[in-house]
Amino acid sequence: MAEPWKMPPLVKVYEALGALGDGRVTLKDETRAAVVSSEGDKTYEVENSPDLHEVSSNDNASYWQGYLGYPGIAVLLARGLYRPRPKTVEALSAIPWKEINRRFRNDYAKTIAEVARIIEERGHDPESVKAEAEAVMDALRKLAPVRGKRKRPPAEKPARRRE
Repeated sequence: MAEPWKMPPLVKVYEALGALGDGRVTLKDETRAAVVSSEGDKTYEVENSPDLHEVSSNDNASYWQGYLGYPGIAVLLARGLYRPRPKTVEALSAIPWKEINRRFRNDYAKTIAEVARIIEERGHDPESVKAEAEAVMDALRKLAPVRGKRKRPPAEKPARRRE
């Protein structure tokens, strides 16, 4: 029997919504998708069963941490698990996730606080964004996705060519 995913930290839902807003999610067919990282240097492969219950992804969080990472969440959203408000998706577009996570050493509470500051500065309501992210978490809990097979290791940055 397939192992259930642990629920992700809320910040991963924010990142997934940002990936949608940035147009970084590509649905290849009914079960395969690709998600480009926020820095554009990696592409994650996500696979799901037609009913969305089984999901696999080769992002680091999904592969190593046991919770569904943002690429898997973004694909589930793109496939209709939950329809976020366009304003929320817009608010989380163009956020430098990797840079912020690095700056705060993956302290996700600090990352969310920084993102809230950025989106408020841009004229969006951080509380409504948080409420929407929590609604996505509720939809994930209700779906209770299970881990698909780990078919490939995490995506790596392409090697730099030496000139």
